[in-house]
Amino acid sequence: MAIVTNALLATMRTGFNAAFQRGQNRAAPMWPTVATLIPSTAAQNTYGWLGQFPKLREWVGDRMFRHMQEHGYAITNKLYESTVGVARTAIEDDSLGVYTPLFEEMGYGASTHPDELVWGLLKNGHATNCFDGQSFFDTDHPVYPEVDGTGSPATVSNNLVPSTDAGTAWFLLDVSRPLKPIIFQERTKPQLQVITNPDSEHVFIKDEIPYGVRYRCNVGFGFWQMAVRSQHALDAAGFEAALLKLQTMKADGGRPLGLGTGGKAGLLLVVPPTLNGAARRVVGVSELPGGGTNPWYDAATVVASPWLA
Repeated sequence: MAIVTNALLATMRTGFNAAFQRGQNRAAPMWPTVATLIPSTAAQNTYGWLGQFPKLREWVGDRMFRHMQEHGYAITNKLYESTVGVARTAIEDDSLGVYTPLFEEMGYGASTHPDELVWGLLKNGHATNCFDGQSFFDTDHPVYPEVDGTGSPATVSNNLVPSTDAGTAWFLLDVSRPLKPIIFQERTKPQLQVITNPDSEHVFIKDEIPYGVRYRCNVGFGFWQMAVRSQHALDAAGFEAALLKLQTMKADGGRPLGLGTGGKAGLLLVVPPTLNGAARRVVGVSELPGGGTNPWYDAATVVASPWLA
């Protein structure tokens, strides 16, 4: 029988930390394909620059100062945890090996937690506000004739929903720019914490050693112009309509953004698993079923996310 001491608990922490790291390394997160990592050093980050920066002009005379439209869009970091208790009797009876896969799974879960946040935000983008105070996917985003957000705005849709027979939502995203459509904001890295004092109040009352993961982060939206949501059928016509919408997006001041023109690497066709086959039939085959060349072959990279199911 092992005697539970501070030194033994410290040794256990080293071993369980190693298992936690193995689990993290085994994970293959998908979120970096659609989100930009923004490190955070405070309780929240405010993205006041999420308007459109003025275009270049010929420099004649003094500089012409144009003030960007101010937006108070902020992403507040949230605190996440996952905690397990290792029975003190298991330590005394040297049966710790049964816990090693659990800590590996905790590490795996910590690495894929951003996936749940990022893809969940994209899935609910039609009901979650972005920097302009409207849903990220909406039918009437305001685009102003002046770069400073003045004048009577035109309204632009990036949410294509048929009047009848709306189907499962799919997405077309431009990820060619430094800022992708979604922001993953990280305040701390996932940490595995443990109470190593066998005489602590918790150990005395519960007769277990608590281990917990602590993680501070959150997600938010970048530019809505870089993403189109569609509930039309995912076929050649539906893809063409979504791509046309993306390619004709403009910033305040009427400047074309040049989106959707960077080729396959910069254009993602994002779908739930149920639409994976349809997406690959649209952009993944070089010849049409009835013969002839597929004009949309390799036009986008298909990303089938299980978190969109």
